[in-house]
Amino acid sequence: MAKLEWKGGAMLSPLPAVLVTSCAEGERPNVATVAWCGITCTHPPRVYISLRPSRYSHEIISKTGEFVINLVPSSMVRAADSCGVYTGRKVDKFKRFSLTAEPSYKVGAPSIAQSPMSLECKVYSVLPQGTHDMFLADVVAVGVEESLLDEKGGLHLDRARLAAYSHGEYFELGKKLGSFGFSVKKKKR
Repeated sequence: MAKLEWKGGAMLSPLPAVLVTSCAEGERPNVATVAWCGITCTHPPRVYISLRPSRYSHEIISKTGEFVINLVPSSMVRAADSCGVYTGRKVDKFKRFSLTAEPSYKVGAPSIAQSPMSLECKVYSVLPQGTHDMFLADVVAVGVEESLLDEKGGLHLDRARLAAYSHGEYFELGKKLGSFGFSVKKKKR
């Protein structure tokens, strides 16, 4: 198949659909939909989110140096999309979209109770990138829904029915295609 050349663009896809929570002292907590996020390192566990400086969440996270990345299951896609349309400066998104704030383990920002997994983060660096600033953060705790664990404590994230964002559309992750190393694994005799 032939490919056409396009100018450079942010076309990496799919991306996780996540809700990022933050809270400044004495204010109500905020929720932001973020697709520009990912892992930067395993040891120490580090992640990033990228936000426009004009966004309310950018203001809060710049003050506090903390946020929580809440993974979004397919059952929460409507709330995730809605949280990306409204600003927390004017709307209490927890209330408006029936989300439940619960205390996090190690940061002041709340986690979302309906999220199957919440990564609690402390910012160690902010890098201006153009239209967005990248918040690099250490993952200091992870809240995991017990239903995702097997009897030995192993994580089965596939049970969460997570959503992904791809070029303006949301999808539910589904069919397993293999596990790490399956392509070189020796067959049992």
